[in-house]
Amino acid sequence: MAVAKMAFHGRERLGLLRVVEDAIVIHMMRWPDEIRDPAELAPPESELDEGELKGALALLDTMSTESMPGLHDEYRESLEKVIAAKAEGRPRPETAEKGEPAGQMVDLMAALNASVEQAKERRGEPATVHRLPKKTPAKKQVKAPKKTAAVKKASGRKPRSA
Repeated sequence: MAVAKMAFHGRERLGLLRVVEDAIVIHMMRWPDEIRDPAELAPPESELDEGELKGALALLDTMSTESMPGLHDEYRESLEKVIAAKAEGRPRPETAEKGEPAGQMVDLMAALNASVEQAKERRGEPATVHRLPKKTPAKKQVKAPKKTAAVKKASGRKPRSA
């Protein structure tokens, strides 16, 4: 082990160097003014009434995975398969092909137009959707380059003051 002095974030710091397996590790030493009291980090005390507690517990119950059987964590399931295969010495299970679509693609503009048409039909209005004209890009105006001080001196004119 060794004590090292270094510059870190604009301050001189002390560190403890030690060897861990094939690496040299440094543990930063902190000065007393850098260490905060853990009591500062504790959340402030608050009072909850019985209704708030019941509401919070009811919300937790409704959000539990057991109450929603249609939801499952595909990432966790595939990760568990990979871990089990590696522990047993088997090759990794095949993953879904990258070219496969992940789900149904929806044309947002078509869905929006259909929604507008349905709303107008419910109100009894004629269901016509007008397309907005496409904007044409504005023509760029080319400005003359500004004269530099050397050019202004050569022309004999004094530069204007702003």
